[in-house]
Amino acid sequence: MTLGDALISVWRQALEEGREAVALGGESFPVNLTRAKKLRTVEFRFGEQRLDGIEQNPLTGSRWAQLAREGKRIMQFSVNRRYVANVSEGKLLRYPAWRSLNLPE
Repeated sequence: MTLGDALISVWRQALEEGREAVALGGESFPVNLTRAKKLRTVEFRFGEQRLDGIEQNPLTGSRWAQLAREGKRIMQFSVNRRYVANVSEGKLLRYPAWRSLNLPE
């Protein structure tokens, strides 16, 4: 499994299937809700990397928020507080930080 496959799997389990925990690499990671906005979040490991995933907040002004308001399921992923990718409706989009952090393809 590649890192991209792992991000899509986390998105699918957390947002599409609505699971309370995601299974990845033989481990289970809980899906939590933020206090204020009730957005789903998940902290997980892939190899040596610790990643955070958060459901897109539809109440912000970004184009991703606009898509979320239209019903699209979007999760943003970060490493060391830098957004590296998102998954929208099962499709992975890598951000420039992916390369600058030397994350595996």
